[in-house]
Amino acid sequence: MNETTGARAVLDTLRHRGVEACFTNPGTSEMHFVSELGVQLDMRAVLCLFEGGATGAADGYGRMVDRPACTLLHLGPGLGNGVANLHNARRAGTPILNIVGDHATHHKVFDAPLESDIDALASTVSRWVRRTTSVGEAGRDAADAVAATGSVRNGTGSVATLILPADMGWGVGGRAAAVSPVSMPEPDRGRVEEVALLLRRHAPHVTVLLGGDLLKRRGREAASRLATATGARILAESSPARQERGAGIPEVERLVEVTAAEQLAGTRVLVLAGARAPVSFFASPRQPSSLVPLGTAVVELGATVAALQEVADVLAPGVNPVLVGLTRPGMPSGELTARKAAAVVGALLPEGAIVSDEAVTSGWWLAQETAHCPPHDWLTLTGGAIGQGMPVALGAAVACPDRPVLNLQADGSAMYTLQALWTQAREGLNVTTVIFNNSSYAILKMELERRGPSVNERSKKLLELPGLDFVSLARGMGVPAEKVATAEDLAQQLRRSLAEPGPSLIEAIVPAVASFRNRPTASSLDEIATDVGDEGLGTGPGV
Repeated sequence: MNETTGARAVLDTLRHRGVEACFTNPGTSEMHFVSELGVQLDMRAVLCLFEGGATGAADGYGRMVDRPACTLLHLGPGLGNGVANLHNARRAGTPILNIVGDHATHHKVFDAPLESDIDALASTVSRWVRRTTSVGEAGRDAADAVAATGSVRNGTGSVATLILPADMGWGVGGRAAAVSPVSMPEPDRGRVEEVALLLRRHAPHVTVLLGGDLLKRRGREAASRLATATGARILAESSPARQERGAGIPEVERLVEVTAAEQLAGTRVLVLAGARAPVSFFASPRQPSSLVPLGTAVVELGATVAALQEVADVLAPGVNPVLVGLTRPGMPSGELTARKAAAVVGALLPEGAIVSDEAVTSGWWLAQETAHCPPHDWLTLTGGAIGQGMPVALGAAVACPDRPVLNLQADGSAMYTLQALWTQAREGLNVTTVIFNNSSYAILKMELERRGPSVNERSKKLLELPGLDFVSLARGMGVPAEKVATAEDLAQQLRRSLAEPGPSLIEAIVPAVASFRNRPTASSLDEIATDVGDEGLGTGPGV
């Protein structure tokens, strides 16, 4: 008699397909799966204290290894708690497999307190949703779920959700199932020829917008070859899931909403290579929703690096990419500001670092100050749902334990998923968190000024965050922490943290950037430095 439980069949299937990590916040309906995790030693089970931490960690993990982690979540409310970071993962194209427990099938008719429409909720963030209805098919359902995370159109990953009722987990008669390999789509030859022709005819007026895998080294190299040979402009999408950047890799400027008109000026043809057509984050009475210049032709090349490489081979044979040289910003001094903090990061960022960036307004100078650092990966907030930075850093550290992870984190966003610090301590993860504490939702203050019908002191107070003590909060969850208010102290603490194993947190006290109108561009960085009192910026090489 087959005594294999459905939970064991699912777990065995996941391991056969190379799923090696499970980020979980389980409940009663998942106890049989938890029991199996306890004996399945080659599946790393990571406890998160909040489901949004689990889903965000799975996102960070998947971005770094290009294969799915699974999450284990408790019914509809547990899934609901994780939806914000699943939204970010969906926008990032990250492969994630959610296993969501549900009431036993015979219990659902009683409308117990945690009863909900899990299928409907899951469908809002998942490309694939299935409910297991037979113990014997649990393994096959898991195999299909794994395949669904990597079989989305254009070669990007996706979120899949398998709903596993409790009796499907404890029932016997389960069987592990094999998973068919996922084939990557071939480049569309017709699109390759069309883009090559457009570049021949209109190259100085063509902009290629890169996203997804094309912002890794090979995609950037192909784009650089094209730009060198044709004069086409190359830009990166506004919120890339993962960039490989730094010395020895071509530099690509990111598209920024408030300067998009300047960046895209003169564009007659916009080629989308793994990116969506750019749009404004929100509607505005004074701004069109589409950021594509009026009259511009938009052509989709596809999301595979091979397609862009084929275009480069046609138009730039024998042309080498232009690679970034290794230089660092000078080390600043004096009272800390967001710009000085960025310079400190640029001066000290180690080779091979993984940066999880949710610094928001305090991070406006980071791209400039780190562009020529040693090679590193940069992960950004893809879907706009804040609370991503800490969990993504956690997942990246689990995926790449031999690499330093640096989480650059806004104070308001940090409070959404602060529990990730506890998991970092429990797992001994090599994550350095720098909290930029400006005691406010600064971006919302700027939006209030920019878009609001009126600005008054009572409205402003709704966006202030006084009294947050991140040193105490971190230490209370087992993470060593220090507070800094000068560039010298930030440099000292960052050096120490990067040199020591395990997690740590640095609370950096910075003033809020003064105005949305001064969001940095190539022409306004010096202006805004004066605006916030950035005297004491270094001018020599970093140390």
